[in-house]
Order: sequence, then structure tokens, then C-alpha cells
Amino acid sequence: MDLGLENKFALVTGGSKGIGLAIAKILAAEGCNLHLASRTEADLAIAADDIRQSHNVGVEIHSCDLSQKAELDQLAANCADVDILVNNAGAIPRGGLADIDDDGLREAWELKLFGYINLSRHIYGNMKTRGSGIIANVIGSAAQNPSPGYIAGAMANVALQNFTIALGKESPEFGVRVVGVHPALTLTERYRRQLETAAERQLGDKNRWQELQTPMPFGRPTDAEEVANLVAFLVSEKASYTSGVVMNLTGGL
Repeated sequence: MDLGLENKFALVTGGSKGIGLAIAKILAAEGCNLHLASRTEADLAIAADDIRQSHNVGVEIHSCDLSQKAELDQLAANCADVDILVNNAGAIPRGGLADIDDDGLREAWELKLFGYINLSRHIYGNMKTRGSGIIANVIGSAAQNPSPGYIAGAMANVALQNFTIALGKESPEFGVRVVGVHPALTLTERYRRQLETAAERQLGDKNRWQELQTPMPFGRPTDAEEVANLVAFLVSEKASYTSGVVMNLTGGL
């Protein structure tokens, strides 16, 4: 299926690893040129080289911390004319109310919650002026299935869900679409490292990490490529009448 993404330009935040990198690879396979942003330049360079070797698309990298206003503003200026923005950068720590103090809560939200909102503000303004564009927010299923052990993430995800829906109700007036995806637990490198650390601590062997996985539909977590496939469809011409919605990718949970 041709998704109509050839020669488009997309900015993917958190694009050097995990879900972000999987999204970047799927978009590149469809002929989309890329801007990849994350904090670590070395990881970005590896990701960009891998994509360039596999696909005939342009790839630019941007090493930046989107929790810092000046760096976010600079990224927005460098990528002002992108057709697609995929907000994906964010790592809110697990923990209950007693585990996260005020400073920790604000720091956790600065990258994902405010990072999504502030980068969208810049890019959306340009898209409105141009009369076209798509913003896709990778959020998380904790918005609809909150856990006391992930309270900061659950609250941020609810806010981003409603941000996506509200903005996506207005955006069609300007030829712009805003959509979101709620992945369940996804087997990224980061998630696997967390399980390995827990297995080492609890079981004395990091290689037993699979024993600590949360029971999931189909007997496994979501795969990053499954998230990427859904995002690619939502930002494509095949979903041209879709805005102000957040799609669940939870296996029915």
C-alpha cells in the first residue's frame, strides 16, 4: 500500500532509539525525508547512518534537550517547514505519589508533557499558515488505564490525550490533522534494561528478565514496529479524514 509519504519531511523526536527509531525507519521506507532529534548525538549518528544505508532519503540529526526552552526553540526553527511532526521524546519515571517529590514531578513532565505542547505550538503555527500538516503524539495507555505505580506518567498522558483531542478538533479548519497513539508496554531497549536490572536485583540473574514481564495480551508486550506501523498510517494520506482522535494499541487491555 502506498501511503503517499514519498518526498515528505518529518521530524521525529526521541528518534534515535526505541519507538522513535522504529517510526523513523517506517517513514523512511515510505520515502519520507527525516529530521531526527534526541539528546545523544552518537546515537543519532548511528540511527541516521543505518537509515541512509537502507533507504534513499535525506536524514538530518539534531542533538538537543527538549526540556530546555532554548534548545526546543532552536529545533523548531531548524524544522519549521516539516510536513509531519511526531512527538515521541519522553521518559517519565515509575513510582507512586510518595516516590516523586515536586522537583521530580516537574522534571519528569518538562520533556514529555511540556515538550510535546511547546514544540507543537511552534510547528502547528507554521502548518496553519501553510494550510497543511500532521502532528502525531505517541502518548501511552496509562492515560486510560492508570496505575498508582506510574502516577506521574498517568497524569501526563491524560493531559496529552486531551491536548491531542482538543487541538485536533480545531486543526481541520486550517488543513492540519492532529492524532495520537496509546501504546501499551512496549519492548524497547529501555524497557528491557529496566527488566534486566530488576531481574538482577530480585532473581540474581539479569538473563531471567522475561520472568518479570507483566502479563499481556497475546503473551507479550507491544513491539516498537507495531507502534510505528500505526503512526505511519495515521500520518499518511490513507487517514486523511482522521483528526482529534487517539488510537489504542493495547491488545484489548
